[in-house]
Amino acid sequence: MMLKRILRLAAYPIFFTLLISCNSNPESTNKRSTKFQQYYVQGQTLYQKHCSNCHQSNGKGLGRLYPPVDYSDFMDNNFKEVLCAIKYGISGQLIVNDVDYNMTMKGIPVLTELEVAEIATYIYNTWTHQQGLIDVKDVSQILSSCDN
Repeated sequence: MMLKRILRLAAYPIFFTLLISCNSNPESTNKRSTKFQQYYVQGQTLYQKHCSNCHQSNGKGLGRLYPPVDYSDFMDNNFKEVLCAIKYGISGQLIVNDVDYNMTMKGIPVLTELEVAEIATYIYNTWTHQQGLIDVKDVSQILSSCDN
């Protein structure tokens, strides 16, 4: 009886370890990868250089002139368009969080696909976003389909 109880208690840590590893979030593992860290750090530098003047370093945007990239339903629902806008710009009416924006955002055509991926990794994993690594291979496919 005592041996059965000991064996059962010994099995619990193994069971919970297996359960946690089967249910672990690949994005949290992804965020610990060296590749993610490199993209994120470089993306932060690029964001500060190219984007923060309008969207602000805290991602809150600038009043009714430039939309936020922090909490942004547009970013959540228009991933491909955001990547295209980073490189090629966007103009016309844009509704973000029920606020109408109508300023032209100039793209940054000199950015490489890798740099767009790095900026995207930064903005999609900062503030209220937790998307994980935005790989350059995916960005390359998306950018090739942009209407520019």
